Amino acid sequence: MDELDFDWERQSRIGFGEAVLCEGKTPNQIEAIFARVRQRGASCLFTRLDAEVAARLAGLDYDPSSRTGFVGERAASRSSGAVCILTAGTSDAAVAREAERTLSFHGHQSSMIFDVGVAGLHRLMRRLEEVRGHKVVIVVAGMDGALASVVGGQVPGVVIAVPTSVGYGTARGGETALAAMLASCAAGLTVVNIDNGFGAACAALRHLNTFAD
Repeated sequence: MDELDFDWERQSRIGFGEAVLCEGKTPNQIEAIFARVRQRGASCLFTRLDAEVAARLAGLDYDPSSRTGFVGERAASRSSGAVCILTAGTSDAAVAREAERTLSFHGHQSSMIFDVGVAGLHRLMRRLEEVRGHKVVIVVAGMDGALASVVGGQVPGVVIAVPTSVGYGTARGGETALAAMLASCAAGLTVVNIDNGFGAACAALRHLNTFAD
């Protein structure tokens, strides 16, 4: 298939492996990619993969809530509890799950805390000491995106903010949350693109790989 050109050396070069964004690809293209990975005996992460297409890929470890799939061997366990993933609301869970699965594929098990947004800030405050115990905190929030600023002012570790497309009207499909996170007065936030749980996990991986013991 002329449309394929895998980056098999990515793991050795930057510390995390090949991943395939399935959105925008036809089922036949995805099947061809999957077959090539299996033929090589390699490992690969598939993101934005619809359940109907996943059902055609025998041997795929598929998670419908995050729309991610694994094939091949996962990385050996490298850390547990280094990363905490927070969501402002339950509606942000799918993006958070994408981050969780990406980290898991690379051997890092993360803690998940859901529904601690600023509309009920006491929910975050009662778990703040738990959150502070992590090296990296990924904050997933839509609407006004305010949770990222709150967390950024309360924890010492790396904070990676993920705006989501959740929200009415002037939330503008996540653009308002993205602008708020970029304009945050909490110093040192890393901000990734809208709904990009995969990108947030990769940012966390770069940190964890750089500062590994």
